[in-house]
Amino acid sequence: MSAGFRFRLLSVEGKARRGELSTGRGTVRTPAFMPVGTLGSVKAVTPEEVRSCGADIVLANTYHLYLRPGHDLIRELGGLHRFMHWKRPILTDSGGFQAFSMSGLTRVDDHGVRFQSHVDGSSHVLTPEKSMEIQSALGSDVAMVLDECPELPGEYDRIEQAVARTTAWARRCREAYKGPGVPFAIVQGGPWEDLRERSARELQELDFPGYAVGGVSVGEPAEAIARVAGLTAAMLPRDKPRYLMGVGRPVDLILGVEAGLDLFDCVMPTRNARNGTLFTSLGKINIKRNEFRDDPLPLDPDCPCETCRNYSRAYLRHLILSGEMLSARLNTIHNLTYYLGLMETMRQAIEESRFSDFRRDYLKSPAAGRYGGEDR
Repeated sequence: MSAGFRFRLLSVEGKARRGELSTGRGTVRTPAFMPVGTLGSVKAVTPEEVRSCGADIVLANTYHLYLRPGHDLIRELGGLHRFMHWKRPILTDSGGFQAFSMSGLTRVDDHGVRFQSHVDGSSHVLTPEKSMEIQSALGSDVAMVLDECPELPGEYDRIEQAVARTTAWARRCREAYKGPGVPFAIVQGGPWEDLRERSARELQELDFPGYAVGGVSVGEPAEAIARVAGLTAAMLPRDKPRYLMGVGRPVDLILGVEAGLDLFDCVMPTRNARNGTLFTSLGKINIKRNEFRDDPLPLDPDCPCETCRNYSRAYLRHLILSGEMLSARLNTIHNLTYYLGLMETMRQAIEESRFSDFRRDYLKSPAAGRYGGEDR
């Protein structure tokens, strides 16, 4: 395992934790949100802009980079950090979720996942060993093990089978990983507490440097996500990082931090930005609405980002309705700044022992949407 990897807690309030995850490429302040750079690019913005928004770490996707341009090419060109010009930590997911969900899956068995490429229809087999080979070639700082992602809702027996296979694959990943970073395991179990407990126990016996909560964020309400995330987090080691995968509504982040989770990722801030949905202290805004046609105000008067400092709501509306590429860039800079600023606010609140007050006030505020104010 990487000698440069370290996780330490700096302060705790209730279950909420503030800490530092250190790798050879830098320190990640936790709780942290990871912008998603699926193909080695956070869409519409440069790595320098991602960093200026406050990001310490980004996420990239094993499945997509394997298919295009190929992990061997990226390795030959110096690894993913050099390839995408991101000098700080990178977490790569295993590729399993994409292979299951979007690639003309033909078969899953104990060996791995057989799927068809969405790029050219070619057939591939993703095994635990192959996933680790790809992520090692990319040079990621955190590599996620291959787990089985059962469709939810599902029958108990089907989820139990996925838990058993996830453990077996995690063991194979642990043995096969040769990369410069560290592997994290993924706890499965659906909504069943006994299966979550079994999965967490079996994976901890393999002694991974970090653990993730998988199998949530499939359309459940925030309360349901928080329940499963919370009960799973309580089963995981206190001295290791905990990652809630694919969860990204602001309220989900706050409830996840309250439950003791440290890392989060989601495409929501960047995808919504390109569609004109923007997160603000005044609530979620659809900038395409006619009410902003002649609005000279900044998008969010409380936001320090480049977009809010320099451009009006009227201009942002004009850009997206005109199909201008600048729209995606300015909107993405704002949404990432909002999300990463929210994480910084939570870190400060935990440090100052006022996280519970922050949580209460946020959930009553317009920014919480249906929790305290209507989306506009």
